[in-house]
Amino acid sequence: MKRFKGSLFLLITAVIWGTAFVAQSVAMDSLGPFTFNALRMFLGGCALLPVLLIIRRRSPEGFGDKKELLRGGVLCGAVLTFASATQNYAFVFPDVTVGKAGFITTLYVVLVPLIAFVFLRRKLRPVIIPCIILAVAGLYLLCMTGKINFSRGELVLLLCALLFSLHILTADHFSPRVNGVALSCIQFFSASVISAVCALLFERSSFSLSVIGDAWFSIVYAGVISCGVGYTLQIVGQRYVEPSVASLLMSLESVFAVISGWIILQETLSLRELIGCILMFAAVVLSELPEKKKA
Repeated sequence: MKRFKGSLFLLITAVIWGTAFVAQSVAMDSLGPFTFNALRMFLGGCALLPVLLIIRRRSPEGFGDKKELLRGGVLCGAVLTFASATQNYAFVFPDVTVGKAGFITTLYVVLVPLIAFVFLRRKLRPVIIPCIILAVAGLYLLCMTGKINFSRGELVLLLCALLFSLHILTADHFSPRVNGVALSCIQFFSASVISAVCALLFERSSFSLSVIGDAWFSIVYAGVISCGVGYTLQIVGQRYVEPSVASLLMSLESVFAVISGWIILQETLSLRELIGCILMFAAVVLSELPEKKKA
């Protein structure tokens, strides 16, 4: 039951993150990536403060070890900051398309279990290997329209995929040790401070009230819903789900991004994209099937 609960939380996370691509695309018309991240991460942290007060009153044991909580929140926030920044920075290069960005970034589906296997000595369930193959094939059909030639922009996206993989594994390490909501809150405030410093250094033109006012709805949606709700569900959900399955579930954000673009922006889904969606859902369903017990 706990595993199902965690999987459901991660699936909802994927829906939220997928729909947030619409808000992010609108915000990038006027804001720099660090400015946008600084504001939405701050709102995400603020949105969790009332939740923390409720948890504090109902939970006499508190949020866990304070040093571990602070260390985990700052580390998760730092990795999240630069993972998001590299993803946005890649679009500076003219040869980077949305399809390529979506495919290469979501390679964390492959990287998470491989990093865990190589560096953390964690075993791979046999079913995960075909799930990875299905997920990568689905992502290819969903996002790619041409041949990959690894330019500088695409190499930046590979770095982004690696950083998101590290974020998933970092959250997986700390979430069982401390309160997930508290960890998420510290993560957001840490990421907001780091992003604000970078924005003041590199994006002073967009760090103004008039520019921010033009994108207020996108900032609020991405901050309260995508950050405050989405990343919190990720951390709480990862308490009950292994990292390789968690990465597969969260990779469905690209599927829901296509669906939300179809519904909200009237973008069309081709047969190729629909087949990609089906393959990714098949990968998730297969990863959730219970293993046969040995007699």
